[in-house]
Amino acid sequence: MRKSALSVFLLFSVSFAAPRPAAGGEDHDRKPDLLVDDDKVECPTAAFTSIQDAINAAKAGNLIRVCPGTYHEQLSINKSLSIEGDNGAILLPVNMVANTSGSSGAPIAAAILVKDAANVEIEGLIVDTANSGVSACSPDLIGILYQNSSGSIEHNAVRNTKLSVSLNGCQSGDAIVVQSLGGGTSKVSIDDNSVHDYQKNGITGNELGTEVAVTNNVVTGLGPTTGAAQNGIQIGFGAKGGVLRNTVTDNVWAPCVSLTNCAFNATGILVFQSDDVRVEHNSLATNQVGIFTNGQNAKIESNIISNSLVLVGIDLAGDDNLASGNDVTNSGQAAILIEGNDNKVQSNDITEAPVGILKLSGTTGNTHPGNTFFDTLITVQDPVPAHTVRVAPQR
Repeated sequence: MRKSALSVFLLFSVSFAAPRPAAGGEDHDRKPDLLVDDDKVECPTAAFTSIQDAINAAKAGNLIRVCPGTYHEQLSINKSLSIEGDNGAILLPVNMVANTSGSSGAPIAAAILVKDAANVEIEGLIVDTANSGVSACSPDLIGILYQNSSGSIEHNAVRNTKLSVSLNGCQSGDAIVVQSLGGGTSKVSIDDNSVHDYQKNGITGNELGTEVAVTNNVVTGLGPTTGAAQNGIQIGFGAKGGVLRNTVTDNVWAPCVSLTNCAFNATGILVFQSDDVRVEHNSLATNQVGIFTNGQNAKIESNIISNSLVLVGIDLAGDDNLASGNDVTNSGQAAILIEGNDNKVQSNDITEAPVGILKLSGTTGNTHPGNTFFDTLITVQDPVPAHTVRVAPQR
């Protein structure tokens, strides 16, 4: 592990509570305070058949254990507590309704809403919104939402946060979202989750006051879609944090078929209007743009990026960013596109791209020492008169 990656790892280890052992089976780290079983077959002594009833009865700091079963409910949490799902605990809400609103004031229907609460831990649940019943672009559909809250989201499967095919153009359908509103703060660790079949974004941290550590998740887009342009992981609009050791694949906006016909594009990892973000040791494949940042002082290091369809592996659209030690293979337009100023591109391995490093006209102060090129006839093109990367962030 490189020194810079180790420093980031230690930083987030200190900043966020260490994850507990995964839920499932009988080996829980402490005895639950409340036990839930939908039919009292697996856990006959359970006092609750509804998770929300257990949440309402819980005291601050309590642990709720959810036994295997299917729970047709939306959850709302406003106190410190832990929810641990046994293997086979499925949250499958039906006919979801708006239970909060976002930064724009637009309504949101979240399967799990954590609002104005500290130290909320959610672990080991399957969160499936396939039966949400949301039949329009509004309310926005979200799987797990933390607003002005802290805690951790670990070892969950969050899936099917999407609307019907006829509504696939709606900017709705986010699996996991952390956001801060009205001057509040949110600090959340998002670790080792399986996220797939989302309509817009897989994992999102947005707004000033938000800090997220997004680590070890597998985030899988829909593949080529004509609907919303997807983003696997997004940190945006002033949020801070790190994106480390994730696998992000298959975010592709199908109408983007060439450099001259690409109104929008999908991204694997999107850093939008956020500074000082770390993006390290991730694996990204079959996204139109592997990693995009238009913030400042991003560190994009030691990522493996492959098969960037039509567009680029890494896009440095901001200033004073570092792209170092990345392995970029098979890019449609270029391996690395530089759109900002004073960026440093160093020690990257670039294999099979029309252009290795492409620099936008008018940019200054950019350097590119020590890169290695294979099967790339134009190693550096400076300048390029135009570009076609048009990201579509979620807010």
